[in-house]
Amino acid sequence: MVPFATNPATDPATMDPAAALRDSILEKLASGTWRAGQRLPTERALGEQFGIGRSTVRRVLLELKRQRLITQTVGSGTYVTDEAPQLLSALQRKAAAHTTSPAELMAARLVLEPAIVEMVIGNATAADFARMDECNAKAEAAASLEEFERWDGALHEAIADAAHNSFIASVFRLMNQVRAQGEWGVLKRRSATPERRAEYQREHRALVAALKRRDAEKARELCLAHLRRVRANMLGD
Repeated sequence: MVPFATNPATDPATMDPAAALRDSILEKLASGTWRAGQRLPTERALGEQFGIGRSTVRRVLLELKRQRLITQTVGSGTYVTDEAPQLLSALQRKAAAHTTSPAELMAARLVLEPAIVEMVIGNATAADFARMDECNAKAEAAASLEEFERWDGALHEAIADAAHNSFIASVFRLMNQVRAQGEWGVLKRRSATPERRAEYQREHRALVAALKRRDAEKARELCLAHLRRVRANMLGD
C-alpha cells in the first residue's frame, strides 16, 4: 500500500466511497497495475464498483487530473499520463516526510551519514568542498535560527551529494524534507542556544576539514559525535 493511501480495515476515512476510489486509483498507479498511457475503466464502471454517482467519480478524477496523474479526452476516455510515475514518487516522498518523527530521522542519520564517509572521500571534488565551505559560511552568518537550520541541512546535503551517487542524494533530500516539518523545527528551537549553535558550527568546520584531508576514520568519528550531540540536545537521549 502506498503511504498516502488509507487502510480499509482501520481508517474511518474509507467510509467515504470517494476516498476509497481515490486510494484505489493511486494504488494501481503506484504498483504499475495501470501504466502510462493505459485507459482507466469508464466513469460508469468506477461508480458501480464503489457505489457512488458519476458526479462523485468525476470529482475524484478531476482531482487526479489536476495533479497531472491522469488525462481525459472527450469521446475517448481517461488515461494514465506519462509523468504519473515521477509525480507519484514525489507524492510518496512528501507523505513519508510528514509521517517520520524526529526520533526516527535521527536514528536514520546516525546510521547513514557516517556510512557514506568513504564514498565522499573517494569521490568529492574541489567544487564539492567549495560548496561545503559556502554552507558553513552562510550558516555562521545566519541572522536567525531558521536560516541557520536551512544552511545546516544544506551542508549535510552537500556532503551527501559529494558521494556522487544519485540514490544517496535522493535519500538525503528526503531527510531534509523531514527536517522542514514543524515537529523538527519546534524541537530545534527548544534545544538551540547560542552556545550550542556555536558548537555545531565548530563541529561542521572540523568535519569538512577531515573530509578535505581524506581522513575517513576522523571524519566518521566527528560525524558520529556531532549527530549524537544533536540527538542528545533535541531528544534528551
